[in-house]
Amino acid sequence: MKRRTGSTKLWATLGKQAARSARRLQRTVTDSVLRTAKQQGSAVSQAVGKAARRALTGVITPASAPVSQGGGVWEEGVWGFGLGIGTLGQRRYRIFVPPGVSVTRPAPLLVLLHGCGQDAASFAACARVTTIARDARWVVLMPEQSVQANAQRCWNWFRPDARGAAEAALLMSMIDHVCRRYAIVTERVCALGLSAGGAMAMMLGLRYPERFAAVGSHSGAVPYSAANAAQAPRAMRGERGPDALAARHTLAGRRPPPLLLLHGDDDTVVAYDNATSAAALWLDLLPPGGPVPEALPPRRVRRGTRRAVDVFDWQAGMRPFLRLVKVEGLRHAWSGGAPGQAFADPTGPDALKIALRFFSVNGRAVA
Repeated sequence: MKRRTGSTKLWATLGKQAARSARRLQRTVTDSVLRTAKQQGSAVSQAVGKAARRALTGVITPASAPVSQGGGVWEEGVWGFGLGIGTLGQRRYRIFVPPGVSVTRPAPLLVLLHGCGQDAASFAACARVTTIARDARWVVLMPEQSVQANAQRCWNWFRPDARGAAEAALLMSMIDHVCRRYAIVTERVCALGLSAGGAMAMMLGLRYPERFAAVGSHSGAVPYSAANAAQAPRAMRGERGPDALAARHTLAGRRPPPLLLLHGDDDTVVAYDNATSAAALWLDLLPPGGPVPEALPPRRVRRGTRRAVDVFDWQAGMRPFLRLVKVEGLRHAWSGGAPGQAFADPTGPDALKIALRFFSVNGRAVA
């Protein structure tokens, strides 16, 4: 039997009893809601039962499983150890592999983390992952949070010392699994997320900085700004700053990876101040004595009728180390997202294209 890595040990040894309790609670709630619906008569029962089942998925706008009609394949998988799809056990994932990826022609990997009220399928539809990843030739791994771990399917970024750390370790283990199974350029693994997924992507970058060429957050709270669920709303409103000491302890003297921040200046769910606080934290976490990124003059960009953006860059050598993209008038939504999906704003510049351009200059080129 292989020895488990440190990250695997961390989450595999936590919370067996909590996982069992969460599963029992979920079954009880589901049975109660569906039993009530059944007692209300045939027609009403069907409507309420369908609505109840949809509500219990934790997904606001469910989407069909993603498909690729222009080349490339979507696959599904489950990763974890022994505890089931639950609090600290396994997680489902979807992965897109563009055409032509092989051992002789590997591709970079983007780990794309959904936000609250989403799953991998709905986020794939929202961000139009298939078309953009195929054209850019990136493999995209989309882990899926479970309703047992969080009823709204939020990644637990606001519990960085326990649940959040365990989830980060689980995700890192999943990434290792995918890198072994598929033809991935391991020097070009990047992570990006929306909202709670963005906060978790930054947590991954701080916990495993040597494993990521870059990380990014779209509309995410600054990491280490909350230590429990009660503190999370204040952090999201920009009323709590990050615990830089805790973040520095996590980094343990290592250099954080390059960071991309995208955020709407009209976001009333996660205030724009989170983006500026995350940028300040990242610069503050640079090891003393190392190269200091140079702040470049801000740029204002507008293409066609899309929302305008202000771009703030901190350059390290020939590559951007930190980029903050402020999207004018954008609320809490994926910029350039597909119509009909929650948390999507089709009028913004395409966030996934912006991210892949930033990620492509951080890491070795693919032959």
